[in-house]
Amino acid sequence: MPDLPHTGRQEIHDRNHLRMSTLINQQAYFEQVWTFVRQVPYGKVVTYGQIARSIGEPPASQLHDSAFSAARLVGSAMAACPADVPWHRVINAQGKISSRGDAARQVRLLEAEGLSLALGRINLSAHQWQGPDQPARPTQQSLF
Repeated sequence: MPDLPHTGRQEIHDRNHLRMSTLINQQAYFEQVWTFVRQVPYGKVVTYGQIARSIGEPPASQLHDSAFSAARLVGSAMAACPADVPWHRVINAQGKISSRGDAARQVRLLEAEGLSLALGRINLSAHQWQGPDQPARPTQQSLF
């Protein structure tokens, strides 16, 4: 490292500390995302935005700019999820599979759980999980 005045070394230290803090915060946020997704029942789906709203906003340092939303950070978490996370149960707010290399595999996994896509969408009113603290929607219409 070049010989810097004390203030220059302090600035580098502060930037490195912020980067490390951001990585730690990001890992903690990712862990929250994965914990939530592990709870999604077989045959149900959740959206990126729903996860973001349910676990709360990430630290401001995680949102690189105003265009980088909490839902996008959830997407980053899902792209890095461990093998035990049912990643295929996370879809976008329109009920669609987000475009990426494993989209066809995601469709197959969801179909294996009994979900079907009509016009490229999953019916969220029928298949969206409301979360661990929400009462389950009835699976049968009321007879009364």
